[in-house]
Amino acid sequence: MPLRITVLGTGYLGATHAICLAELGFEVLGLDTDETRVKVLGAGSLPFHEPGLEELLDSGLRSGRLRFTTSYPQRADSSAADMSHLWACADALAPRLTRPCLVVGKSTVPVGTAEALAERLARLAPAGAAAELAWNPEFLREGHAVEDTMRPDRIVAGVVSARAEAILREVYAAPLAAGVPFLVTDLATAQLVKVAANAFLATKVSFINAMAEVCEAAGADVVPLAHALSLDERIGGRFLVPGLGFGGGCLPKDIRAFGTTARELGVGSVSALLSEVDAINLRRRARMVDLALELAGGSLEGRAVGVLGCSFKPNSDDIRDSPALDVAGTLHGLGARVTVYDPAAMDRARLVHPELEYASSMLDAAAGADVLLMLTEWREFVDADPGVLGEAVAQRNIADGRSALDGGRWRAAGWNYRALGRPAATADEDSISLTG
Repeated sequence: MPLRITVLGTGYLGATHAICLAELGFEVLGLDTDETRVKVLGAGSLPFHEPGLEELLDSGLRSGRLRFTTSYPQRADSSAADMSHLWACADALAPRLTRPCLVVGKSTVPVGTAEALAERLARLAPAGAAAELAWNPEFLREGHAVEDTMRPDRIVAGVVSARAEAILREVYAAPLAAGVPFLVTDLATAQLVKVAANAFLATKVSFINAMAEVCEAAGADVVPLAHALSLDERIGGRFLVPGLGFGGGCLPKDIRAFGTTARELGVGSVSALLSEVDAINLRRRARMVDLALELAGGSLEGRAVGVLGCSFKPNSDDIRDSPALDVAGTLHGLGARVTVYDPAAMDRARLVHPELEYASSMLDAAAGADVLLMLTEWREFVDADPGVLGEAVAQRNIADGRSALDGGRWRAAGWNYRALGRPAATADEDSISLTG
């Protein structure tokens, strides 16, 4: 008989995990206090954009292995306003743990949280210490969540007993059979793995953007610089892409929380490092605004600006801490008439920035624009025909916030092409060969 698994919380992570576990053959119940979200999922729709996941949701519901329901009610004496969602969830869950079970934490939390949660469950649960806790951090990339869940690059299991390890091995039997590494650690290490990974990735992004700042000061080009660095196998090219920087619900939040944790642990140098990583990242947004100002002739008052992309990354409708939407909002504050188009994220963006205008297509966003900004590298934008877009705009000025466009191609079509960390002169760019 397959394991019965309950997933507490059906946001992006929880819903993805529940749906994929059902696809792996487990009987899965997704619990959430959000009645609307539960109804949407139960009807076979996703409340967020994630390629390939809706088909698996439909499959799980039709098979009967996947169900969604509203969470058990919280106690009347719960002081939810003074507690994190995690502690509220633990306090509501614990009285229902009447027999031996394994509670598995997947959220990104400060180190020490799991140990405190294990003690809390053991104290409050009728099953006592038989209600065991393990920590199994997730490494999902938005836009690739199905692949990352079904075929992860590693599985980390923070456990305190052989029984907990055995249960997690059963849950992940399919990927383990395919050769996915299974790393067994203590609870503290498991909690640190995710935040350490995110801190490293954020540092890599900010490093190449710091090099972009140097290139701008020196008249150099950060794109071939990044390419040269990527050919060093010790460095590699992933996340070494200059541009507008990172955003979303993980990297910014995690590096700030990790910095706070490091400071509380007395490791101030780590906190200082992560603070500078964050600062470099945020400076790229300001520099993008500067580029738009330069292309507009020094003032954005009354100028029309077309913005391509408002999600924090392509293949996602997530606008949390989106650099693109932040830049768009800033340009509006400087007097520009900003029109945004994004293939997936505009409904969410409207709720946060109702003052912006929203187009129904890329061409509509470009129509009459004095300046066009490419801020999220959706394939539709990368593959756009500069000649066709050139017929729609008022002036052929474009700033590439992701170093994703072929600058030579756009300049050949009569555009004034600018990009972060790149020189304005055509000859410097077009003479560089990026082979290998």
